[in-house]
Amino acid sequence: MKLKPLADRVVVKPFEAEEKTHGSIIIPDTAKEKPQKGKIVAVGPGKRAENGTVIPMEVKEGNIVLYGKYSGTEVTIDGEDYLIMRESDVLAII
Repeated sequence: MKLKPLADRVVVKPFEAEEKTHGSIIIPDTAKEKPQKGKIVAVGPGKRAENGTVIPMEVKEGNIVLYGKYSGTEVTIDGEDYLIMRESDVLAII
């Protein structure tokens, strides 16, 4: 990955939105919801405390995570879509 996040930020590759419902109804592109689950592809070193020590990150590369619906900043690198967000925007590790 060419992208190296700083401080307590992570780079997430969001999963694709569902194409069909559980009842096999096809969802059109305009009605798809943004995914709230993705895979962490890069992790920053951690946040600095006031005394200068680095607080290590709880998430690591490869974790599958849940995040808020409108969390992060969307970026496109080499034709791939990613989200850059703070570790605090990650709600849970699956």
